[in-house]
Amino acid sequence: MTPSWESLRNHTMFRTKSIDRLMEHCQGDHALMRVLGPFELILLGIGAVVGTGIFVITGVAAAHYAGPAIVLSFVISGIICILAALCYAEFSAMVPVAGSAYTYCYASLGEIWAWIIGWDLILEYAVSISAVAIGWSAYVVNLLTNVGINLPPYLVNPPGVAGGLINVPAALIILFITAMLIIGMRESARLNSIIVLINVSIILIFLALTYNHIDPSNWHPFMPFGITGVFAGAAIVFFAYIGFDAILTAAEEVEEPQKNLPRGIIGSVVIVMILYVCVAAALTGVVPYGDFIQTSAPVAFALDHIGMPWGAALISVGALCGITSVILVTLYGQTRIFFAMARDGLLPSVFSDLHARFHTPAKITLFVGIITAILACFIPLDDIAELVNIGTLAAFIIVASGILVLRHVQPALVRPFRCPWMPVIPLLCIISCGILILMLPFVTQLRFILWMFIGLSVYFLFGMNHSTNRIDETTGNGD
Repeated sequence: MTPSWESLRNHTMFRTKSIDRLMEHCQGDHALMRVLGPFELILLGIGAVVGTGIFVITGVAAAHYAGPAIVLSFVISGIICILAALCYAEFSAMVPVAGSAYTYCYASLGEIWAWIIGWDLILEYAVSISAVAIGWSAYVVNLLTNVGINLPPYLVNPPGVAGGLINVPAALIILFITAMLIIGMRESARLNSIIVLINVSIILIFLALTYNHIDPSNWHPFMPFGITGVFAGAAIVFFAYIGFDAILTAAEEVEEPQKNLPRGIIGSVVIVMILYVCVAAALTGVVPYGDFIQTSAPVAFALDHIGMPWGAALISVGALCGITSVILVTLYGQTRIFFAMARDGLLPSVFSDLHARFHTPAKITLFVGIITAILACFIPLDDIAELVNIGTLAAFIIVASGILVLRHVQPALVRPFRCPWMPVIPLLCIISCGILILMLPFVTQLRFILWMFIGLSVYFLFGMNHSTNRIDETTGNGD
């Protein structure tokens, strides 16, 4: 006899966790403090997104995939992110608890899907932190070179890249941010606010400096790699938008989350898309797109190209600010996902311990900081960026599916924000993200499948047996 949908949902592996039980996490010894106001949240969102996409990935995508049509790639990726943001916003207003998409899937699709997306997010955030730190290192090297200090190649590149042995600056910035996050989120948010304001100001200065140096002939041919190149470029620059997801990992530490989270997530994506398109147009108008193949710091490279080394130095400072804020927010998001999964018993409970003085998850923050610093030391940027993208796209697909399922199985739930045009928006999100996944290199898809296989092995060997859902079911304290 074929098991019913309800019997499958009642199995521990597919069992959901009610929103009431999820909200209980906001109280007690393992609860985080609500210290972020609306201003800090908006700047957290901008800081999470504006940085790597402009200062690192733009040159890679233009040179290898889209050419001047990189502006269209940014638009396509931005629209897909807006679709996903609308789905995320509905969830975030209903369940303002740490964990982002992991927590949302626990409420809608069940434990196994929560685990899958949580494991997926671990990949996404861990390699994203490392990729951004590599970009930060490139701009440090560029800035020091402009003032006459040349660091040896073996200390600033990974093995196999330009005589490299280890990327020391990338590791150092990760470890510094790790220490800041252990000290406290309020202090980290203040640092982020200052960094973001500097960063946006310098981006505007860059646009002003390059405006009179744009050569329209550099935009021809506009699509040297065809429409396929535009979509392939969109799959790569998608990396530039992933930070908005990190806003939602802060849900448990946001004041008035039902109102502030939807505004923060949707607004940040729209603002950032506008900035990205403007900067991408300026870059490819100033420098022939093929020249970006030789640099990991395309904005500073463009100003050097038009004879403004002082401008390149200024942009390098802005890039360092922007990329630092991205590392901060992404590392923060990674630790909160780990924290939420450990609190649910799917990972060792030691990772949900809070520091007695700082009231932050210090153990998991230190663990993530060390692992990502090691990755940044030894892995090239291109391989990391592609892994981040496929992880993000998979997360968007699962979240959009969760919105559809929850609307069907629990239509009466109070939804402070409702995703419009149901079911069109979630379906468009699922289809478009699936297309971008297919546009990524086959080896990246294989690596992702291997990572998910490892994750499922960990779940069946550890997570399923230690799940608080399973324990509650056994003791009769479940939903």
